[in-house]
Amino acid sequence: MTRIVNLVFVDPSGRLLGALPPFEVPTPWRQEVGAFADQRWQVLRMLHADGREVTYLAETADPPAGLLPASADLAPHPLRAPYAEVGGPAASLAWARSVLGPGITAHQVRTWNLSAIWRLDRDGRTVAWLKQVPSFFAHEPDALRLVDAVRPGLVPPLIAAGDQGRMLLAHVEGTDRYGAGADLCARIAEAFVPVQAELAGAPGLSVIPAGRLDVRRVAAPYFDKIDGLEALIDSLPGRLEAVAECGLPDTLVHGDLHPGNTRTDDAGRLTIMDWGDCTVGNPAFDILRLTEGLADPGPVTELWAYGWKKARPGTRPERAAQLLRPVAALRGAVTYAAFLDAIEPSEWPYHADDVPACLSAAVAASIVKG
Repeated sequence: MTRIVNLVFVDPSGRLLGALPPFEVPTPWRQEVGAFADQRWQVLRMLHADGREVTYLAETADPPAGLLPASADLAPHPLRAPYAEVGGPAASLAWARSVLGPGITAHQVRTWNLSAIWRLDRDGRTVAWLKQVPSFFAHEPDALRLVDAVRPGLVPPLIAAGDQGRMLLAHVEGTDRYGAGADLCARIAEAFVPVQAELAGAPGLSVIPAGRLDVRRVAAPYFDKIDGLEALIDSLPGRLEAVAECGLPDTLVHGDLHPGNTRTDDAGRLTIMDWGDCTVGNPAFDILRLTEGLADPGPVTELWAYGWKKARPGTRPERAAQLLRPVAALRGAVTYAAFLDAIEPSEWPYHADDVPACLSAAVAASIVKG
């Protein structure tokens, strides 16, 4: 699947310059801008999307030839991320170069409402990654420090953390493991359970947000659209009480622990990436996310449960995971609703369909799994 890109340009003062003729790129994911990144410009944000056709705004002091007349809504918005503003990428790259020194070439990889990412090279070799996140993900460097203190090497080394959500991460060799199977999922579970067990109750967790479940507000508009949703919400207090009786402690939850957020190299080293979604909560949420793409999640779940029973004798991890399956989907709905509350309307196409999809999945999970 491909994308049709319309690229609209402004100069460093914010003056509209025009747009390139529409062109096709080979990746469908709207946040990925590496396919049309260029040293002459920085992509700021998505202006609007219509199916496969996406319009982006880019800033340049050296406009390409052949620009066509264009119109765009350039009005400011209070929820706009700093890296999506004119001058934002330049300021972030200047900060990165002040830390890393001269000779850095920046290659823009991604920009959307949840992050902006640049690959930073020196002499043809990748030395670091600049990642900038919105304020609701500003705790990510704290999570990296927490995990690294318990299990060095399990997360990307944090070179520096700056203001406005900026961080520099050391380059980690290897491959992102999207679509990996049960063997890798088992390795991830084995590596992370001891970390979670050690961090449970740790004072350092106070810097990580709690995984609050303000679900009724999010779900109520869909009660007359999704059969069984209101009954599920009404039953939630009893379900959560049963989860508490299973005995698993609240601890650091990655929040999006799937194989694509891990990297392995030729030596077998495992690195867990992308900690922006982390919260303090029940660790069963992570095993549910980790195994959701597996044809048979049972063996990996059993291995994970064994780790928790060893770390916390008397707990009932399998039962907690079973009870939390619909709650995990509700938690996803709350998370996506929070994103929509915190981003400007032009960015809503990234997440607009996710809230009802998660709510429907929660009802389905409650019916199938009990």
